[in-house]
Amino acid sequence: METKIRKFRQEKGITQQELADLAGVTRQTINALENARYNPSLILAYKITKILGKNAIEDVFVLTDVE
Repeated sequence: METKIRKFRQEKGITQQELADLAGVTRQTINALENARYNPSLILAYKITKILGKNAIEDVFVLTDVE
């Protein structure tokens, strides 16, 4: 799953660590999400979407492979 987390996070001027703290996860989790190495739970995706000031999960997370 691709994400636009890095783009929106940088636009807001926050670090990976700051986003992680706000979302209640580790910086490594944010890094893994930004590099498409980890798919978040629906709850985490929703939290990150709201923290980044977006309205829809689809604005931040892009589903690339549907089985």
